Amino acid sequence: CSFLIGQLPMTISFVQAAKKVLQTEADALETLKNDLPNDFSDLVKLILNLNGRVIVSGVGKSGHIGNKIAATLASTGTPAYFVHATEASHGDLGMITEKDLCLLISNSGETSEIFDIVAHARRFSIPVATISSNTESTLVKAADFKLCLPVVEEACPIGMAPTTSTTMMLALGDALAVALMEAKNFNTENFKVLHPGGKLGAKMMMVSQVMHKSDALPLVETQTSMKETLLTMSSRGFGIAAVVNEKDFLVGVITDGDLRRHINDLMSKTAGEIASLSPITVVRETFVVDALKLMQENKITVLIVTSAENKPVGILHIQDLLKVGAA
Repeated sequence: CSFLIGQLPMTISFVQAAKKVLQTEADALETLKNDLPNDFSDLVKLILNLNGRVIVSGVGKSGHIGNKIAATLASTGTPAYFVHATEASHGDLGMITEKDLCLLISNSGETSEIFDIVAHARRFSIPVATISSNTESTLVKAADFKLCLPVVEEACPIGMAPTTSTTMMLALGDALAVALMEAKNFNTENFKVLHPGGKLGAKMMMVSQVMHKSDALPLVETQTSMKETLLTMSSRGFGIAAVVNEKDFLVGVITDGDLRRHINDLMSKTAGEIASLSPITVVRETFVVDALKLMQENKITVLIVTSAENKPVGILHIQDLLKVGAA
């Protein structure tokens, strides 16, 4: 086989080939950016008012891209589902309802497997959008929304393997998803709801889900003796004490550093006299990744969690954040 790696000419520069591919695809994306399909905005508006889902379909490499576009839409607040065009012809058309919109992907616009979906959409007055490079194709002519890609060369040396074309498809799908996100004001909290698992889910947990609750707090009042304060610090095991006033508002914390600074007359003082005032705190709604960043920036290992009224409601150790995968 002449294409085996062991028989490749030694003069080939793999890095040079890679750079050529990336430049070709980058140029294509620049062209796409400057010549965005006219129907793009209208399609976004329709999807925003859609009662159903965006049904994405394609075959081969276009199908793989379609799968990713559907996943991106779904994970950013736009209900979407991928239906394989071939399977659609054998019963999966039942997954497409009259409330949906079909986004069909075919570079040539002549992929025969997709036409059963087009016929089904026409029968039930389901809107059809397409991503394609062939403006004169059967699919583009049948579509209500035409997201036509600029005609550019594929990045592969024989000009046949879907490379540049699929990159543009993927980028256009991302552009569609992000435009919808912005139109919906889709925020971090919305994103968290759809990504509860894995490392990403861990980072988007709130401190209220990780913190030790109020009964674990090493709380002392400003007038508490240092003997009692030390016993409280020792029994809770966080290495600090949270100091509150008579109304239970947090006024300061006592750390090992505070103890060392007052070592000569420590036992004659009260907690309020030893405490460092205005400590760094977080509220329950803080994301754990932000709490970890705050700890790292200030070189501390423990945070008091407070209510909006600045009353202690929990305590957070850096190990709690590391255990759930916030780092």
